[in-house]
Amino acid sequence: MTRKKLPIGIQTFCEIREDDCYYVDKTAYALKLAVEGKYYFLSRPRRFGKSLFLDTLAELFAGNEALFQGLYCHDKWDWAKQYPVIRISFAEGVLQSRADLDEKIGEVLDFNRKQLGIDPQQPSISGNFSEMIRLAHQKYGQRAVVLIDEYDKPILDNITNPDIARQMCDGLRNLYSVIKGQDAHIRFAFLTGVSKFSKVSLFSGLNNLQDITVDKRYSAVCGYTEADLDRVFAPELQGLERGKIRDWYNGYNWLGEAVYNPFDLLLLFDTREFKPYWFETGTPTFLVDLLMQRGFFTPDFEKLLATETLLSTFDVDHIASEALLFQTGYLTIVSSRNLPGMTQVTLGYPNLEVKASLNGVLLQALTVDPVRYGRQAGQLYDLLLVNDFEGLQNLFTAFYTGIPHDWYRNNSIAQYEGYYASVFYSYFAALGLTVTLEDATNHGRIDMTVHFNGQIYLFEFKVVELVPEGKAFKQLKDKNYAEKYKAECVPIHLIGVEFSKESRSVVGFDFEALGAGV
Repeated sequence: MTRKKLPIGIQTFCEIREDDCYYVDKTAYALKLAVEGKYYFLSRPRRFGKSLFLDTLAELFAGNEALFQGLYCHDKWDWAKQYPVIRISFAEGVLQSRADLDEKIGEVLDFNRKQLGIDPQQPSISGNFSEMIRLAHQKYGQRAVVLIDEYDKPILDNITNPDIARQMCDGLRNLYSVIKGQDAHIRFAFLTGVSKFSKVSLFSGLNNLQDITVDKRYSAVCGYTEADLDRVFAPELQGLERGKIRDWYNGYNWLGEAVYNPFDLLLLFDTREFKPYWFETGTPTFLVDLLMQRGFFTPDFEKLLATETLLSTFDVDHIASEALLFQTGYLTIVSSRNLPGMTQVTLGYPNLEVKASLNGVLLQALTVDPVRYGRQAGQLYDLLLVNDFEGLQNLFTAFYTGIPHDWYRNNSIAQYEGYYASVFYSYFAALGLTVTLEDATNHGRIDMTVHFNGQIYLFEFKVVELVPEGKAFKQLKDKNYAEKYKAECVPIHLIGVEFSKESRSVVGFDFEALGAGV
């Protein structure tokens, strides 16, 4: 097995092929799209290989046959035809006004004009773009191919400023609406981005744009499958635990085959260390702020129900939390079922990296002190290792006392009973522990079950007015929740926790250790 160069940060198909880098062959998807249709849209999270796939399409239509030697599409494509390719990307830079956007579009169109050797004379953006498509068809004798990368970035960069975001929408609509009008001169068009804005708000009548985002046939169009790891990256797998790789980085799904995050795997193979590489490249502040404002119950992220239609809903003035979390890659499709008139999906964390990191970021937002959060998370792990329950009680109390009073006054989430259990859960999830919520038994549902260090911890939560009432622990005992796990013959711990709305802290903490199989 010969090791090759890892294509870390490389988004150009030509460079990967010419430098003999590892390459996961996605040309079967490119061929299928090129042969079977004309207008496509694909949404995927950041750093998932969208730009590389778009570049692959560009080289395919440009007829650069040498780059495709040995790949799936090589003997199935007509290399005698070479199409003029118009490429538009908003990946670089941050645009903060409509004037900035129009200037950027002008620069991009000018670059394409020089590349194609044509000279459109229309002064307006839409007129210039329209004429460019017509002239490209006329000069090359083949209809034009239009590829647009990060089509939504100017909007997303300004999503916390709705007025600017709407201006960006208007400017981009002015550009994208040209595509429908030039249908006779276009062979193929493909748009990619992170979010899917409604066709009405952005594409102005381009209703024949086929969305392949949630389509089982294209679930693996970006990312690496299990088979890809064995076939392409076998030399890099030595010395790494396969199950751990899967737990950390696999699990992204769009109703088909699950895939690994390619950015994570390439850096893992390079450093040989398990870290949240993708997550650390940037979690949007507005996402955390939005979840805090809406009082989202973080344990729900383990299992969130939504309709497939909702996942495709995204507008400047209405951002559904479920759609935002799904489109940005923090939740993925775990399962789906067809109901009369709709498809219902269950969303959940794709993997350990996202689950632990997102909960860590949310906790930092709550405590407003990353140092405190990091210290307390480490203490929780150490106390669990030795089953120091008195120490755990003190630590759990510290979780809430460390949250500033100003935070309570300024955030409506603190008025929800689920908030207390939400903070509690997130500390365990941030450590990457195996947590089960609403754990069903023959006698009811356990609020939270934690598997750690060969032991099981059963938690029940109650909210009281001011003083402890012992109801949480009593429910654990009366309903005999431990019975479900006796057959596992491992130590079981019952822990009842009661929160006070008045003091905003833990006021009751009862526990009992049961022997293995007891």
